[in-house]
Amino acid sequence: MHPNTKSVATHLASQSSITKFGSFLRKSKLDELPQLVNVFKGDMSLVGPRPNLFNQEELIEERDKRQVYDVLPGITGLSQVNEIDMSTPKELAISDKKMIDAYSLRTYFYYIFATVSGKGKGDRIKTY
Repeated sequence: MHPNTKSVATHLASQSSITKFGSFLRKSKLDELPQLVNVFKGDMSLVGPRPNLFNQEELIEERDKRQVYDVLPGITGLSQVNEIDMSTPKELAISDKKMIDAYSLRTYFYYIFATVSGKGKGDRIKTY
């Protein structure tokens, strides 16, 4: 992103704040690579609910109600492959809970494969 971009959730960032290189990183999902450090440290999983920002109060409340925070956050999951992002907090929390309740080795690898093969496009950027 450009240097003067406001610090906001990705779905609230405008398209004009994304550089060409940043757009390439997002489309190729290479922007997720630094999170692998957190996976190796044990702070995250490859599959799990995406971490939210501290100020996303509605999402935090919806996830609290559904015990979503009882599992490690992840890089990808059901919401990501179904293009549900943080712009719809209740829908996201419901999807996160559905993923957690149906969690299995099979679904774990499905979400990884689906993400790598391009299903889901990540958080949407507003186009103005």
